[in-house]
Amino acid sequence: MKNIGLFLLLFLSSLISEAQNDIDVLLTAGVEDAERFANDFLAPGTNGLMHSMNANWFNSAKVKPLGGFEISIIANAALVKDEDKNFILNTSEYNNVRFVQSSSSQSVASVLGENNPSIFVEVEYDDPIFGSQTVELELPQGIGDASSNLLPTATLQGAVGLGSGLEIKARYIPEIETDNVSLSMYGAGLQLEFTKWLPADKIWPVALSGLVAYNHVNGSYDITESSEIEGENQKLKNDTNTWLFQLIASTKMPVINFYGGIGYISGTSESDLIGSYRVTDGLLTSETIEDPFSVSSEITALRGTIGTKLKLGFFRLNAEYNISEFDTFSVGINFGFR
Repeated sequence: MKNIGLFLLLFLSSLISEAQNDIDVLLTAGVEDAERFANDFLAPGTNGLMHSMNANWFNSAKVKPLGGFEISIIANAALVKDEDKNFILNTSEYNNVRFVQSSSSQSVASVLGENNPSIFVEVEYDDPIFGSQTVELELPQGIGDASSNLLPTATLQGAVGLGSGLEIKARYIPEIETDNVSLSMYGAGLQLEFTKWLPADKIWPVALSGLVAYNHVNGSYDITESSEIEGENQKLKNDTNTWLFQLIASTKMPVINFYGGIGYISGTSESDLIGSYRVTDGLLTSETIEDPFSVSSEITALRGTIGTKLKLGFFRLNAEYNISEFDTFSVGINFGFR
């Protein structure tokens, strides 16, 4: 379980840490400008993460009988499109930020992209002696370049049959801490097989069921030592919650089966920059800002799923592909009884 958690933790820490150095420096331009940039910069990454973490909740529409169980090791990856690697920064929407170049609107890297060449902005502030002054800052790079097209997640999952066509599922990674990053994850789902209620359900060639699943990820990155702004207890915290509603159909053959369905994903990811930040205006004055801002992103999307499952005794292997705003693929190694 620890290795699965560290796999997800590695991605989340890189996603969070890429943003922190330059986002807190942008506090020089004021909280409102820093918050606006952080929201646009982080949203593609957190949206992709919400799609990635919701893959492979099921590998069959047929639920397990009473007492039947399955333990799964799952690896997912959302595919990053080119349009998710950047966003349009329009300086007319900012108070104190201007491009060094003459343009007022320009495509810049999101947390999933890269500025090549680097892009610089001028941040304006008021000096008590010299009046209006500017400082030049480089906009942050994302976690990858043109070859980085995957958002990976991984988890452990368990499923138990409750009888009467019901199956309960759970995902869990206990809190793990590495360097300045901590992460915890949990989720739960309930699957109901409709064909169990039909007469002579054993002779039906396919199974039909519905699934409701909830997923939660909580992460924190301590930036006090790496921040370029003096202060205390500086952290970037992330809280992500998602819901999945899915209709599922699958074949009922003994060894190789195929499954698919259509679903609906909704979720919210909130990122909070907390702690004390002493922002210097010129040479003589500074301002302490407490818990500067919170930004959030939301997803609501339909999803189509197609997959296959191989069953050899207690060992099962499945793979699936999901089509949505962020397409995802997933593989699962499963060990089960009945």
